[in-house]
Amino acid sequence: MEPLDAKAPKTAAQKKAILDKVRLPEDWKMALADELTSENMDNLRAFLKEAYQSPDSIYPPAPLMFNAFNLTPLSRVKVVILGQDPYHRPGQAMGLSFSVPKAIPKPPSLNNLLKEMADDIGVQPSAHGDLTYWAQQGVLLLNSALTVREGEPNSHQNQGWEQFTDAVIDVINEQTEHTVFILWGSKAQKKGKYIHADKHLILTAVHPSPLAANRGGFFGTKPFSKTNDYLRQHGRTPIDWQLPQ
Repeated sequence: MEPLDAKAPKTAAQKKAILDKVRLPEDWKMALADELTSENMDNLRAFLKEAYQSPDSIYPPAPLMFNAFNLTPLSRVKVVILGQDPYHRPGQAMGLSFSVPKAIPKPPSLNNLLKEMADDIGVQPSAHGDLTYWAQQGVLLLNSALTVREGEPNSHQNQGWEQFTDAVIDVINEQTEHTVFILWGSKAQKKGKYIHADKHLILTAVHPSPLAANRGGFFGTKPFSKTNDYLRQHGRTPIDWQLPQ
């Protein structure tokens, strides 16, 4: 006999109704259908509804929650840059890991990232930190958790985002070939431990935050040139890392 509190499996019609409400490119919706209709996502949606309706400020704004996926459909993914969770100060988070809107000062981690880019490939940092141009070329700027409470980093950990983004990485791992995974910091590296190294390139280093990067292990790792060399070797168009001014 089933426990009285056991949930009945969703019907095909119920799953379709859920997916119809999800604002994602169709290829992401198809690939992530099982996760998007899972009990984990039911619980996460309930948590997020309450969070966004609370007096707390939640970042990014709800319409930008899936910005990374909307700018980078699965069919266009060439590179994954994995962050931890969104910036937690007003105006910073825009649904892309490490990126901030053009009018917002660049945070220290992003400054270090762009400094390494300049040293690596000679591309001078732009005046702004909006990485939308990268996303449009196939760089999935993914965070492990896609939302955060103002002023409280990691505040939306263990609410279901980790399972969702694990599913995202698994889809890319299984359904694409010759993708570059850039994993900065121990948390990102643990999240990528099941990536197939025989068909993808995995680049690891310490996190670009000042606390980690200034101890060594980030500057000089040349992730941008290594990414483009790998893409060219496998017949894929390299990324133009120069951000438009």
